[in-house]
Amino acid sequence: MTYTTLISVAQLQALQASAKPAVVFDCSCDLMQPEQGPAQYAESHIAGALYAHLDKHLSTKGDPALTGAASGGRHPLPARAAFARWLGSVGLQNTDQVVVYDRQGANYCGRLWWMLKWLGHANVAVLDGGFQAWQAAGCAVASGAEAPRATATFAVGDPLVTLVGADTVMRNLNKGAQHIIDARGAPRFRGEMEPIDPVAGHIPGALNRVFSSNLGTDGQFKPAAVLRAEFEALLAGRDPAQVVHHCGSGVSAVPNVLAMEIAGLGGTALFAGSWSEWCSEPTRPVAQG
Repeated sequence: MTYTTLISVAQLQALQASAKPAVVFDCSCDLMQPEQGPAQYAESHIAGALYAHLDKHLSTKGDPALTGAASGGRHPLPARAAFARWLGSVGLQNTDQVVVYDRQGANYCGRLWWMLKWLGHANVAVLDGGFQAWQAAGCAVASGAEAPRATATFAVGDPLVTLVGADTVMRNLNKGAQHIIDARGAPRFRGEMEPIDPVAGHIPGALNRVFSSNLGTDGQFKPAAVLRAEFEALLAGRDPAQVVHHCGSGVSAVPNVLAMEIAGLGGTALFAGSWSEWCSEPTRPVAQG
């Protein structure tokens, strides 16, 4: 059995006890304190899990090997071939089932989930409930570094997700050909505050759904039927196939991508450069309120 959206703690336990365990990645992160994620991983992580750093591995920031950015913004996507080389360097093979998790409500591990789909790798799932759910179940954890895996060659396949750039978003603005969903918090969306980027506001016509809205009080994704109802209410008759997700830098938008996939409303696109790229060009329109 393969997992392509979510995997439960019990399912991952069973998989890890099988003849073909999953390759697990810890993607824990703190945007304002970049070294907090590695410190959390070193303190405790799922036994056998590898660490994927948002700045060093999942974007071009901080690693000269990840050249040729595929998007703009504060967390530019690396070129697909460069990212595939990193995956091979940590021993990932195209036949592997991958499981990703974090401690921040799937905010950061979703990035790796999406990027693997972008490389054509279908069998990747987010651990529902994250590291907290794993700990609560009393499952095996480890500290410190894991022994390196033998290197492999990870082949790039046809993308299973859609990436769009700022030019495409601009070209389709106000034409009814796209429906933008912004995953940032409501005050940032309305332009009442902007703690990171130089301009406050949002792309004109965008809808606002904070990424954390996809989780229940238990930290797990809401049931598919609930997510479907909530997104259909937000879209109010708009075509889900024309949805373009974005956020501040293309990271926290992914939980919305995943939630729509869980809800059976998949096929949506990601504007990976997001607000940080959009507002870097003064001629692009900005809305507030």
